[in-house]
Amino acid sequence: MITTKSISAIREQVRAWRIKGETVAFVPTMGNLHLGHLTLIKEARLRADHVIASIFVNPMQFGQNEDLDAYPRTLADDQTALIEAGAELLFTPTPAIIYPKGLDAQTLVEVPLISDQLCGESRPGHFRGVATIVCKLFNIVQPDIAVFGQKDFQQLLVIKTMVEDLSMPIEIVGVETIRETSGLAMSSRNGYLTAAQKQQAAVLKQTLDNMAAELSRGKQLGEVIEAAETAITAAGFKNDYLDIRHAKTFSKAQSSDRELVILVAAYMGDTRLIDNLIVKLP
Repeated sequence: MITTKSISAIREQVRAWRIKGETVAFVPTMGNLHLGHLTLIKEARLRADHVIASIFVNPMQFGQNEDLDAYPRTLADDQTALIEAGAELLFTPTPAIIYPKGLDAQTLVEVPLISDQLCGESRPGHFRGVATIVCKLFNIVQPDIAVFGQKDFQQLLVIKTMVEDLSMPIEIVGVETIRETSGLAMSSRNGYLTAAQKQQAAVLKQTLDNMAAELSRGKQLGEVIEAAETAITAAGFKNDYLDIRHAKTFSKAQSSDRELVILVAAYMGDTRLIDNLIVKLP
């Protein structure tokens, strides 16, 4: 696997593959890779001739008092894991390469409406940072396919909307959330949890499963949310949001909707965890 910080090197390699009529899949990450990330690499291998990954801890998507400086950086281990998973090219730019004029002078990409809700409301500017870096990485790599995890459901929807609205010729693929044996969604931030907190945090997935079961029985949306909020709080979480949305439009769920997504964000200690569950009702 080739590792480079050079934009021109990425473009030169992609151009060489394209001349031979070969396709490229791309998996952007912030590093500190776990099995969830590597599942994305393996999915990308199934869908294209070549796989490029990137590791960039994007300062634009971190707000004040968030963990930018503390975010774990494990490049050597990540390189080993990516080689084993089948990535051929790794892009590891610095902030100076990505934002040469600085963050304040950077052109921004913003996806309206979706970006202002839930995680966007809790973390103002977060999805502007996500859309901007993903757009820039897409322009650098110019992949045929890009692969993301469904754990960040709202992020995935923001990216899909951006690609559609800006007429980017890229297929966006979402991959089902990979979980620990307890059911906790795999995340780089799980490393901040103690062993006891990890066990407590498994209640998030259990709560989502219970909500799905109650919805399938026809229980009212408001009642399902209220009971789940009580369960999460009782498990030691500080709730950020818990909501049920239409899985396609992201609008507030109505009793007549059949395709739903339950979304949750909650703090276990100082660590903010997110999860979601797609529910299709009969």
